[in-house]
Amino acid sequence: MKKIKTKQLQILTDIDLVWDFMTEIYDPHYNNGAAAPFFEYAITSSWMNKEYLHLNRFWIDGDKVVGFVFTEDPVTNIFFNLRPGYEELADEMFEYAEKSFPDIGGEKEPVLFPGQRALIRAAEKRGYKVAYENVDMLFDFKSSELNYELPEGFHFVDPLNADPLKLAKCMWNGFNSEELGAFENWEKPNYEKTWDPHRAYNGVLSSTIAPPPHSTYQYNVIIADDNDDYVCFSGMWWVSGNKLAYMEPLCTVPEYRKRGLAAAALTQHYRCLKVLGAEYMTGGGNDFYRKIGYEDKIHWLHWKKTLR
Repeated sequence: MKKIKTKQLQILTDIDLVWDFMTEIYDPHYNNGAAAPFFEYAITSSWMNKEYLHLNRFWIDGDKVVGFVFTEDPVTNIFFNLRPGYEELADEMFEYAEKSFPDIGGEKEPVLFPGQRALIRAAEKRGYKVAYENVDMLFDFKSSELNYELPEGFHFVDPLNADPLKLAKCMWNGFNSEELGAFENWEKPNYEKTWDPHRAYNGVLSSTIAPPPHSTYQYNVIIADDNDDYVCFSGMWWVSGNKLAYMEPLCTVPEYRKRGLAAAALTQHYRCLKVLGAEYMTGGGNDFYRKIGYEDKIHWLHWKKTLR
């Protein structure tokens, strides 16, 4: 007999509770909700608004977590992880999310996956419709292989002995250069006017001192040029129980793009993790992933009540 209770997220004590639940119900196509690193990467990143974490809620049957609803960034995006066999909780979880989470900017935006049929029915019953969809790609270790060599003039850096300041600068430039017009003429922007260590992307400097509890930094890939400047970074969360290589994030500084560095970084992940039993590696929605062997697998459905 099910005896369901609820519990609000307490960030200092519930990291393992979330991680264990999300890894237990993991499905490669996210039919039960997002993979565990999706949540932990966000809440340990500098770009996420932490103000509403206390609104995240668990549903628990005895001592077993069976449901979890949470926000990411922006906080109006709402995600649901639900254990198979507990689909009757979908309405209650959706009702809670609709009543309790912030309504910044006019409306909430539940994000569901095609296999979450009970939650989709709950959304439709409340007048939500799919506003748009984005697709992330997966690399299947069982049917494909990556074999892109590191170009001449570059070398891999030991991730456990990396310079955190160089890494932070690489990520700052790799993710923020578009704002500086780096793609207008492919000329090197003057990073020094915008970069300083206190603006490190993703809290790299602080996370080096206190990394996320389930991070696997030993599998990160860092590529440097002949001057030993870091020019490409690919993060890796190896979730051995799910045989999942969760790649997040991946960036190359603008003047080094289109040289094969990202493909070489993902090849390095492939070679290291295939021998450990990895079956899937995540990617993004960029066509780059498709070109090197990834496939469209994870469909993120964004629901809204008002379609513009």
